[in-house]
Amino acid sequence: MTTYGFLGLGIMGGPMAANLVRAGFDVTVWNRNPAKCAPLVALGARQASSPAEVCAACDITIAMLADPAAAREVCFGANGVLEGIGGGRGYIDMSTVDDETSTAIGAAVTARGGRFLEAPVSGTKKPAEDGTLIILAAGDQSLFTDAGPAFAALGKKCLHLGEVGQGARMKLVVNMIMGQMMTALGEGMALGRNCGLDGGQLLEVLDAGAMANPMFKGKGQMLLSGEFPTSFPLKHMQKDLRLAVELGDRLGQPLHGAATANESFKRARAAGHADEDFAAVFRVLE
Repeated sequence: MTTYGFLGLGIMGGPMAANLVRAGFDVTVWNRNPAKCAPLVALGARQASSPAEVCAACDITIAMLADPAAAREVCFGANGVLEGIGGGRGYIDMSTVDDETSTAIGAAVTARGGRFLEAPVSGTKKPAEDGTLIILAAGDQSLFTDAGPAFAALGKKCLHLGEVGQGARMKLVVNMIMGQMMTALGEGMALGRNCGLDGGQLLEVLDAGAMANPMFKGKGQMLLSGEFPTSFPLKHMQKDLRLAVELGDRLGQPLHGAATANESFKRARAAGHADEDFAAVFRVLE
């Protein structure tokens, strides 16, 4: 049986690792804060003391980390992935990072004799819990095939997009669109309320027409209630918008809407909403 490691047990990684354990996989976990390993150990996972220990012990190691800095530190840092990878073992980074970070990690893992796949996901806390994420993989085809059973436990759809970097780029484009949709909904709700419209009726109209979508339906209720329990942290959406704008800069691609949305999310972070759900951008739009 293929053994799996899992690095990073945050709002996404925790439920993803739990789904692997519940599906019957042999899983070893690590987290920067070791206390977060306890619920996984209670489910039947083993706990390791470092990323290097996980990678050395497991056939395939998966990482789900907060941002490019965390992804680089876990890979290149002391007792990191590179100290344990090799011998054809696989490393799958499911974090949302820029394509340059993903390419650098992939090259380093390959140079050590490992196999690398980037596989960021589209989906937030609930899809992570339900195992219905969309997996955007790119890189080593053999590792993609070998990890298929694990991906089936984590997601409802899995694509292989080509060479390393394409998965990161796809994820940034998807989240860039989502961030702009969220600011559009927030501005629309604010304008509607300020001119005396009923917010619930506005959502009803949107849901009945061509603009109907699950995000408007779910996040719209947050806007009505004024409560923003975290499914996808606002600080992470702002990070993804920033990375998308940086990608556009490198390509000479104008991204007026994304840049404007990024400024709104930056304002919301500065106003103290970084750890709330990304729908809390509404606080600076209303």
